[in-house]
Formats: sequence, structure tokens, C-alpha cells
Amino acid sequence: MSRIGKQPIVIPKNVKVTIEGNCVSIEGPLGILKHRIPECLYLELKDTTLIVKRERDDKEVRNLHGLTRSLIFNMVKGVTEGYSKELEIVGMGFKAELKNNQLVMHLGFSHPVIFNFPKEIKIEVPKPTHIKISGIDKQLVGEVAAKIRHIYPPEPYKGKGIRYSNE
Repeated sequence: MSRIGKQPIVIPKNVKVTIEGNCVSIEGPLGILKHRIPECLYLELKDTTLIVKRERDDKEVRNLHGLTRSLIFNMVKGVTEGYSKELEIVGMGFKAELKNNQLVMHLGFSHPVIFNFPKEIKIEVPKPTHIKISGIDKQLVGEVAAKIRHIYPPEPYKGKGIRYSNE
């Protein structure tokens, strides 16, 4: 039995879970997330707990068991608390600002870098050298942060560039 997959997911009172066939929809105070689970797995909803179970005991199914449980747990946490990542910009004259729902960064290139982000993501620039990315989908928040960091990753000698705040 999968150590992660067999753990029950506790559903808070302000979260509504809907299971329709192979699709699970989780609605909370911050929004709605949907996920399609593999056909070899099924969900059991008992009062305030959700349990992911599997039909077979193949290696692939065991792997999907733990993965699916983690994804659903992240969805529940996302619609209740949300996720965020913070980036720092290091370098002389390097800065960022929000203009017309676009992130405009001046990173020492001959032109400013304009980054369009999805509408599900909220980006804040509290200081010109700090960027805060937040949203309810953990994967999307991490992907947007990685794309922004990829524009000018920190160089190894002076450390100029865009880095995660805990890096």
C-alpha cells in the first residue's frame, strides 16, 4: 500500500467536494479547481474525509495512487489558503513594475522585458526589486515563477539576476 496514497484527506467545513465519474471538483473560498483522476483509481467521500483507493496493485497504479492523493490535497489547500512564491531581483538598476496587467522588468538588456501572466495568477510588486506571485493552483504558481526566473537566472559570480527569495 502506498504510504502517501492511503492517508485520508481532511476536508475543511468551507470546502465543497463534488465527484462526477473520474472528475473531482473542489470549491472553496478562493475558487474552484478540477482534476481528472485516472480510471484505475476511485474516490470515497466519508463525512469530512476523502480517501483515494485503487483497483489493481500494479507498479504504475501504485505510483498514480500517491500522486493523485498529493494533487487532490494540494487542490484542497489551494482553495482554502492559496500558494505564493517570492522572487528577488539583484543587480544595479534592475527593477520590476506592473503596467496594464503585464510585468515589465528592466534587467540591463537594451529593452524592458514584458511578461504576460495568466489571469488565474496574481502578481504584486511591493518593492521594485521584489515580485510576489500568488494563486490557488500550486503547479501554475511554480511554473510562472520559474518562467520569470528563467528570463535572467542568477549568475554564479556576482549573483546578479532573478532568484527565489529563499535561494
